[in-house]
Amino acid sequence: MESPAAGRWRVALIDSCGVRPGALAAAAFVAEGGAVAQRPAVADPTGHGTRIAQLLEGAAPRAAGGFDLLLGQVFVDARPASAAAVAAAVDWAVEHRASLVHLSLGLAADRAVLRAAVERAILAGCVIVAAAPARGPRVYPGGYPQVIRGTGDARCAPGELSCLQPGLFGACPRFAAAGAAGASIGAARVTCAILEMPPVAAPAVVTALTARSTHRGPERRTAVRP
Repeated sequence: MESPAAGRWRVALIDSCGVRPGALAAAAFVAEGGAVAQRPAVADPTGHGTRIAQLLEGAAPRAAGGFDLLLGQVFVDARPASAAAVAAAVDWAVEHRASLVHLSLGLAADRAVLRAAVERAILAGCVIVAAAPARGPRVYPGGYPQVIRGTGDARCAPGELSCLQPGLFGACPRFAAAGAAGASIGAARVTCAILEMPPVAAPAVVTALTARSTHRGPERRTAVRP
C-alpha cells in the first residue's frame, strides 16, 4: 500500500468503476450468502462509475496538489449494491488511507452495517460526499450526520455551487461529454470543488463550499407570482 502524498487528497470512488489508468488500488465487493467477498476489480459493467471518474479527473488541473484515486467497486453487474458491500468498500477505503470518499449513490434504507462503516470513516478523519435528492425521502449514506450531501441544481453552470441547506450542496447536474445528468453528476461536481482546496477536515470543507456558493436556498421549480 502506498502512503498518501503530502498536501493532496486521496480519493476513494465507490461505484461501478473497477479499472482506471493511474488508480493506486482497486477492489470489488460482492455480497454472497450473508457475507461480503472481496474480489479483484473488473471492467465497469454500467459505465456510471467511469463517468464519475472522468468528472473527477477533469478537476485534476485545478486540484490543489493533485489527487490520488482508489476504486471501490460495489456494482459488478446490473444488480443494486447491498449496504454490506458499500460498507465493506468504505472500510477498505479507510484501510487504504483515503482522505475523501465519494459515493454517487444512495440506498433507500438505513442499515446498521453501513451506518457503522460511515461512522468509522468519519472518526478516521475522512471527508465523505454522497449523492442525495434535493427533495423527497433521505437516502444513505447521504442521510447520515456529517456526510456532505451533493445533488443536481439546474441553476448552476459548470463550476458553480449552490447551498440548498446546511450540508446539502447543488451543482450543475449535466455532464454533456458523457450524455449523463442527475444528482450523481451534481454530487461529483461538489467533490470536484473540494479537490480544488487543500486537504482539510469536513467542517472546514463545509464552510468553504458554503462561502463559494453562488445560490442559496432551495431551487424554485415554479414561477413566483407578484
